[in-house]
Amino acid sequence: MTVFSRRGFTLALGATGLLAACNNGVGSNGAATIDARVDATLQQLYSQYPNTRQLESKSTGTLVMPLVTEVGLGFGGAYGRGALRVGGVTVDYYSTTKASAGLQIGAQQYAHVLFFMTEGALMDFRRSPGWAASANVEYATPERGETLAAETTTSLSPVIAIIFGQSGLRVGATLDGVKYSRIIP
Repeated sequence: MTVFSRRGFTLALGATGLLAACNNGVGSNGAATIDARVDATLQQLYSQYPNTRQLESKSTGTLVMPLVTEVGLGFGGAYGRGALRVGGVTVDYYSTTKASAGLQIGAQQYAHVLFFMTEGALMDFRRSPGWAASANVEYATPERGETLAAETTTSLSPVIAIIFGQSGLRVGATLDGVKYSRIIP
């Protein structure tokens, strides 16, 4: 008879969730698949929040992560792949990984877009071997029907992150770390 402890069950469930997060639907069909998903994500963003087009027009580049899968049960993680666009053209591909620890449970998927509002912020991002989101990123999480616009105060932030299209449920209080790394699809 096999006996499972609560700790063993928790670890197995957490490991399964982390593995599932690594296969978040983007797949490994390469650049064409990522670009198609980026196009669809931007179309959804501009359709739901039309004023973000103004934000995009003022930015020097955008990093689009079409699908990020996040799971957590005590320890958690997230993974997604996307593209960096400058002047509307894909210049590089990136992955995002996130680790978290704390009181948490659940899983969710979402899209996010980073708008680089200064040339310096974009260059820092592109030159680094692995860029971690930090205090110089302003987050905007729009609710349905909420207006997002490039106002004077938000346009002064070097990087603006918009998170949208959430599905699933994840609750808790955690300490997080997010890292973006250049990839070859």
